[in-house]
Amino acid sequence: MPVPLFDTNTPLDPLREQIEAAIADVVASRRFILGPQVAAFEAEFAAYCGTRHAVGVANGTDALTIALRAMGIGPGDDVIVPSFTFYATAEAVPPTGARPVFCDVDPDTYCVSAETVAAALTPATKAVVVVHLFGNLAPVAEIEALGVPVLEDAAQAAGTRSGAGRPGSLGRAATFSFFPSKNLGCFGDGGAITTDDDALAAAVRMLRFHGSHDKVTYEHVGYNSRLDELQAAILRVQLPHLDAWADGRRDAARHYDEAGLGELLSLPAAAKGCEPAWHLYVVRTDRPDELAAGLREREIGCKAYYRLPVHRQPAMLAIADGVQLPVTDDLARTHLALPMTPVLSAEQAREVTAAVRAVSLDHARRSRA
Repeated sequence: MPVPLFDTNTPLDPLREQIEAAIADVVASRRFILGPQVAAFEAEFAAYCGTRHAVGVANGTDALTIALRAMGIGPGDDVIVPSFTFYATAEAVPPTGARPVFCDVDPDTYCVSAETVAAALTPATKAVVVVHLFGNLAPVAEIEALGVPVLEDAAQAAGTRSGAGRPGSLGRAATFSFFPSKNLGCFGDGGAITTDDDALAAAVRMLRFHGSHDKVTYEHVGYNSRLDELQAAILRVQLPHLDAWADGRRDAARHYDEAGLGELLSLPAAAKGCEPAWHLYVVRTDRPDELAAGLREREIGCKAYYRLPVHRQPAMLAIADGVQLPVTDDLARTHLALPMTPVLSAEQAREVTAAVRAVSLDHARRSRA
């Protein structure tokens, strides 16, 4: 049977009437910009993350840039970022005037570590952006112990749990994307910044609104970057279900393990003390493109996300000149995302595993021929 890479419809189907009613309420209110829905979502999301503040912005990329600026990052500063991540993590740094400095990642968790960050420190380093990649958690406390403030890029980790707390509450500040395919997704673009720092939150609120507190006096060159009322209303309907959806993602990973997928491929490893809400289920194999072709023939969804890592992207070549990131390059070459949804069943996991086994057997037969 076909198994899609994503299934955003099934989890949302039972919420359709509530979502449509929430949208209708916003339309009837005629409050579309920074109204009661945004304020309510900000309070509810902050409570969920375990922080004093959550500030809604237009998207996850703006969230990174605005958070860095609120942290005081500017011209002449260096910001350490991973290269095995979505391009926006590094793209968000140059608009602050700072320079992204690329570091390698841990081969098991795919996240930055204290060791990889330490190797990239420069005299001008003023912040580290740690990416909780695919729903796993980077070791924020260990990295903060290096003496550099940490900004969490938690775009892929909503719903993840750990003994240290939820993503969003572990560093100086954190950023989220609510892109529709995310663990908590709106019906367009949206993002948020979370923090316990009152002054930082106030700076974020000013920067998202043209650098002004009152729409009269403009203290900074800021941004027009605000979470829409409609999107906030939609997110409020979904937020109470996020933990159940995250449990479904953890169940899906367990289904893969029980189906024997680990006998055929290298499976992702949860960071110590972490219960990932797997946004993507990324495996490793020496023949990822061959596996992908075989899976698509069998109607199994799959995708390579970061085949060309950020430090090798054309726009970053001058910045990253001479950078050597061997683990990143190997992960970029060997990774492949398999189906992952909150409703992926044990039967679907067995179907995916059977397809992987069939592709492997086909390759073995061709090799012997």
